[in-house]
Amino acid sequence: MSDSPLSQAPLGRAVTYPRYYDPSQLFPIARTQNRAALQLPGAWYGADIWNAYEVSWLNEKGLPRVALARFIVPADSANLIESKSFKLYLNSFNESRFSSQQEVAATMQADLSRAAGAPVSVQLLDMAQADALAWQPLEGRCLDDLNITIESYMPEAGLLKPAPGAEVISETLVSHLLKSNCPVTGQPDWGSVQVRYTGPRIDPESLLKYIVSFRRHTEFHEHCVERMYCDIWRALRPESLFVMALYTRRGGLDINPWRSSHPVEVGALRTARQ
Repeated sequence: MSDSPLSQAPLGRAVTYPRYYDPSQLFPIARTQNRAALQLPGAWYGADIWNAYEVSWLNEKGLPRVALARFIVPADSANLIESKSFKLYLNSFNESRFSSQQEVAATMQADLSRAAGAPVSVQLLDMAQADALAWQPLEGRCLDDLNITIESYMPEAGLLKPAPGAEVISETLVSHLLKSNCPVTGQPDWGSVQVRYTGPRIDPESLLKYIVSFRRHTEFHEHCVERMYCDIWRALRPESLFVMALYTRRGGLDINPWRSSHPVEVGALRTARQ
């Protein structure tokens, strides 16, 4: 751990929560090391969408304001942002005074863009706006009731297989059985996965076995999605591919990375577990 880029990260260590605004809490992690190991299959598109449910600051008179926040970190940014440092950063606003919600959003956008190494989108929703955001089921065929036997709980790309005949189709498949683990604390990360593709039909049982095989795997959310994307792309050689994971929240934050072979619009999705 001492030789790891994470050795100085707040994740997994006792920390003192900042009382006032402190952008130095943000801890960026370079994406290059993980991606070099994955051997990326050409260009892709994507983003890491963060939803924050515990955002607060003081107005100029010291009255607390609260909001929900949506942050979009582009996949081509130099860095991802470590989750506990993100939480500490957001909490540093709790007793700091700002003239307006717009000032808070602009401050966050500047800080997060600097940490990520690319422009980060920031949207703050007041409670009237936030209350209108209802959860919705993920579109697609759910695989979770397939009658299969699981023999592996570590990622195995070899589990992925085309269906017999390998006809070319377009379909969307969903599973809520994703579980991976934090690479520092070992705590479980729970999520739902959506896979949308056009190409040789994937054997649905093999895809479900593959998703479940992450159950003992230790890797950040963003890295898990990139691994899934790369493994599915190499196994099926589809014409197009979209992979997204919606992780349950921890510490007032949920993370929703997606990667795609083509530009897509991803709306404000939220599942019942988020």
